[in-house]
Amino acid sequence: MAMTPLVSTDWLAERLDDPKVKAIDGSWVMVGTPGDANADFVAGHIPGAVHFDIDQVADHSTDLPHMLPSPQEFATAVRRMGIEAGDQVVIYDTGSVYSAARVWWTFRAMGHRDVAVLDGGLPKWIAEGHPVETGWPDKPHGEFKAHLDEALVRDAGQVEAILSDGSAQVVDARPAARFRGEAPEPRAGLRGGHMPGALNTPAGALIRDGRLAPPDELRAAFEAAGVDLGKPLVTTCGSGVTASLLALALAVLGRGDVAVYDGSWSEWGRLEGAPVVTGA
Repeated sequence: MAMTPLVSTDWLAERLDDPKVKAIDGSWVMVGTPGDANADFVAGHIPGAVHFDIDQVADHSTDLPHMLPSPQEFATAVRRMGIEAGDQVVIYDTGSVYSAARVWWTFRAMGHRDVAVLDGGLPKWIAEGHPVETGWPDKPHGEFKAHLDEALVRDAGQVEAILSDGSAQVVDARPAARFRGEAPEPRAGLRGGHMPGALNTPAGALIRDGRLAPPDELRAAFEAAGVDLGKPLVTTCGSGVTASLLALALAVLGRGDVAVYDGSWSEWGRLEGAPVVTGA
């Protein structure tokens, strides 16, 4: 049975000595912003945790940022982290939830359903007085196989078909001003605006003090944007990170079947012929 999307700090603290429960620090710093996630991990992390770098465990054959790696590449990377096929994996980050959600979705897209995000992440863990350790761990390799769960991933062609036939709702996690084309994209060379027919639930509307908002507030945020929680859903954003946060929030609401458009606006915004509209 798959884990719930979120687990508490108490849940993890009670299982720190369980060899089948593995903590992963999925913290990430966006290119162009200050910080070093690797250095932060070395300075302090949950005991036994390993670091997952979404820019390294990625498809390096494309210039699109942190696209999903092949199942073989993913399996090799997580085996080196000491992850086993039967492990319960708990992802956390240093407070934004965004990158933890991306790693959570990546594991699920690679066929591993026993994965959850730590509610409150490292800040809540530390604030409650739970232990941390320093340094870079050397883990024995695990046994892990991966396969792509195609139901959880969409590409540009599939999204274009969805927009044409209305077979699913597309929900964009970018801030409203970027969605409307009123603010520039942080990556060069991208058009402003959004896909015709897409709905906008900014990722920031789902976060409260560095944690995912309570379910009733999550539901209200989606419904305020016109999202029908009973319909097939595909999430998108700038580069597939905050789209994963939307997928996590929807999983909390019982929609664990939501797909992510991996290329997101980094691809769509420069794709020749891809339709773009501006305004609300």
